[in-house]
Amino acid sequence: MTGIDWTVLVVYIGAMVAMSVWLSRGQENADDYYVGGRNLPWWAVGISTMATQTSANSFIGIPAFVALKEGGGLTWLQYELAVPLAMVTVMVFLIPLFRKLELVSVYEYLEMRFDRPTRLTMSGIFLVARGLGTGIGVYASAVVLQVCLGLDVWICILLIGVITVFYDTLGGMAAVVYSDVVQMLVLMVGLFLCIGLALDSAGGVSAAISVHDTARLHGVQMSHGIGDGGSTPFWAFLIGGFFLYVSYYGVDQSQAQRELSAPTTADTKRSLIFNGLARFPLTVLYLLMGLAVGAAYHASPELQAAVPEGKLDYLVPMFVLQELPPGARGLIFAALLAAAMSSLDSALNSLSAATMRDFIEPRLEAKGLGDDASMLRWGKITTVAWGTAMTVFAFFVGDISKTVVEGINKIGSMFYGPILAGFLAGILFRRTRGLAVRVGLVAGVAVNAALWQFAPNVYWMWWNVTGLVVTLVVAVGMSQAMEPPDPAKLEGTTLSFRGLRERERGWLGPYAGLAGYFIVLLLVAGLSHALLARLM
Repeated sequence: MTGIDWTVLVVYIGAMVAMSVWLSRGQENADDYYVGGRNLPWWAVGISTMATQTSANSFIGIPAFVALKEGGGLTWLQYELAVPLAMVTVMVFLIPLFRKLELVSVYEYLEMRFDRPTRLTMSGIFLVARGLGTGIGVYASAVVLQVCLGLDVWICILLIGVITVFYDTLGGMAAVVYSDVVQMLVLMVGLFLCIGLALDSAGGVSAAISVHDTARLHGVQMSHGIGDGGSTPFWAFLIGGFFLYVSYYGVDQSQAQRELSAPTTADTKRSLIFNGLARFPLTVLYLLMGLAVGAAYHASPELQAAVPEGKLDYLVPMFVLQELPPGARGLIFAALLAAAMSSLDSALNSLSAATMRDFIEPRLEAKGLGDDASMLRWGKITTVAWGTAMTVFAFFVGDISKTVVEGINKIGSMFYGPILAGFLAGILFRRTRGLAVRVGLVAGVAVNAALWQFAPNVYWMWWNVTGLVVTLVVAVGMSQAMEPPDPAKLEGTTLSFRGLRERERGWLGPYAGLAGYFIVLLLVAGLSHALLARLM
């Protein structure tokens, strides 16, 4: 690292903190802190959502998966095929209902529909799952800083945790959204710079492709991933990915909270459509970066020696450190730092919001401490507490998976299906009771945990399906043996398909583009495969 590189990093960090201080001036209550006063522009919400997903685990993990992971390659493209269909489902079934109820924590819905224990159980599962996943993100950023600064990993974990907690605690959701917009711009500059320099080093696109094994260049692996040896099976990614994304965008507090920050339901849908259309091209850029940096890896004995066995996520940081000139290194590391911070900041705010709204606020109100100033102060205290917890957890996650991106998605897939099933049981099945949902949640998570430990031949993307099916079957089946719920609990909290048609009359029109886009994705995948075959 040269003086120029350090200057780029310090200026970027200082700008993020300064912007958060400026945005914190208008905060008066918890709504300002957690949902930006429900007045954040849809385009900023959309970019922020995509920036969170385009995190350090993507910048580091996807290229490592494409270039080096055994059984990896362009098959990661399959992960994106389910996104447009998932967006349509979220926009039609979930967002209008949640917006109408004016939620801050999406788990408030579960108390309205069932009871308080169900709300607390679901919120608790989210807190555990998101806390674990975000701890992996902190670890990913520490890997970057270790390479960049030459410090021990534990020092780097503390650095990234302290910086992000500081600006997130100050600025709240507004700081999360607007800092993510800036971070996305920095990330894109770094992405294009890294691709360009790697392709130049490899001798162009054709040369970069030719050094990779043919099997790594296949974009689709037509297997199901249940005892068939499929490393990235198409059907597991398409079906499991659909349920994962519906859960992620629809009932994961870290995403839904931002969607509830836009002024209107129409604005929320615009932000989701933006994500549904923009994610695929961005993923293609990550795949290209993986091919390019992988080609540089195969051409450089020094780079090969710098990437330890079992530490595939060192590939991109070591490439940047060895191959890029001063100044460019600082920009790339700023992009990596931006990606890591964009995931951590939104997770912190959502974990704080769920903790406050679901657990702490009722106790404060019972003690007569429910004024705006007290709620805002406790919200910031809770943000600091969660930041501390996730930073500590980051010390223990290095060996969860060979690549960071897999580690995060394994944890998510273990919980996403059961969480989504709990909401669907209330929205679509009028007889479902809260106790049955809680029993189903435990059963769904337990089945996924058993698959993780005892059935390694079942690909982890299927956990999204198994968890959902087990939870739904237990919840709906058990409810049949219980007394029907109070009709007052059903008012405004369940959907009938007739009511859905009346409320969303003509809904297929606005979303036909996404359905068509799904077909385009399949065509692009096929054309890409044919083009790669010709280049070889």
